[in-house]
Amino acid sequence: MAEITIVEAIREAIREEMQRDERVFCIGEDIGIKGGFGGAFTVTLGLTEEFGHDRIIDTPISEIAICGLAIGSAVAGMRPIADVQYGDFLFCMMDQIANQAPKLRYMSGGQVSVPLVMRAPVGSTRRGAQHAQCLEGFFTHVPGLKVVVPSTAYDAKGLLKSAVRDDNPVLFFEHKMLYGSKGARAVEGALTPIGDVPEGEYLVPIGKGIVRREGKDVTIVAIHRELYYSLSAADKLAKRGLDVEIIDPRTLVPLDKELIYKSVRKTGRLVIVEEDNLTNGWGAEIAALAADEIFEWLDAPIKRVAAPDVPPPFAPVLEKEYLPSEEKIINAVLSIT
Repeated sequence: MAEITIVEAIREAIREEMQRDERVFCIGEDIGIKGGFGGAFTVTLGLTEEFGHDRIIDTPISEIAICGLAIGSAVAGMRPIADVQYGDFLFCMMDQIANQAPKLRYMSGGQVSVPLVMRAPVGSTRRGAQHAQCLEGFFTHVPGLKVVVPSTAYDAKGLLKSAVRDDNPVLFFEHKMLYGSKGARAVEGALTPIGDVPEGEYLVPIGKGIVRREGKDVTIVAIHRELYYSLSAADKLAKRGLDVEIIDPRTLVPLDKELIYKSVRKTGRLVIVEEDNLTNGWGAEIAALAADEIFEWLDAPIKRVAAPDVPPPFAPVLEKEYLPSEEKIINAVLSIT
């Protein structure tokens, strides 16, 4: 076992998959230039020296080109890992990522596969309205896409390796504030969730969530940075006599519904925490599923803690009000207990 950061875990996953399968390559902006950072957040740092520019491919500033090349090469039998500097730029490639990649297998009756991974950093980091959105909810609505949301170093490595081997297009959302608080591209105020990661081969299956904290009074479902806020809030709520269980879905599509249902059947209460905007977020879908399928087990209304329906602000004082927080999570739990 080695204690590493999420950035290091993702880099390890890429290295191991490129060593294992010569069809795997990386493509993106500034991911392999000499003297560069290794992408916007150092994930591909050093990989060019090992694999060369034929497999760590720098592109012009054109997200449409990145996605088009990734889809075309995947259809031709390659396994691309595309790097989007900021998740917000997925909107620049919306036709390819929503109308081409996820539909080709369906339209061809299974004759065409599109095994690509699109890595996309998300989350508010004082970069303003066009570089700080959480976009997971948009893409859970597109049939044919898998949506992966790792929150720990262990999961980041294992899930990315599973994504590379999957025969479907996978959107791999990484929260910028979990990359770490040290290094050349560190973000002020970032968390550094260092975790024990096996040095050998392992996979984390896509579609299986995990219980991060066991409890009996309230269920919280959370991902990314909000998972850590929820864990901290649970510790404070424990001092008030409330025992909180926390579920990390790890993937939103496919969603491990049964893990959530099992927890809610035990606790009778559900709080969903996400950094995406409140309206039509992935949390709304989980709330609707719970209302449809386990309503009789609920002892209180379902509560959602999310960002308001405004763009992410640039000013720190506004961002503090915008984001879900420990205090907001605690208040949501107290309102139904």
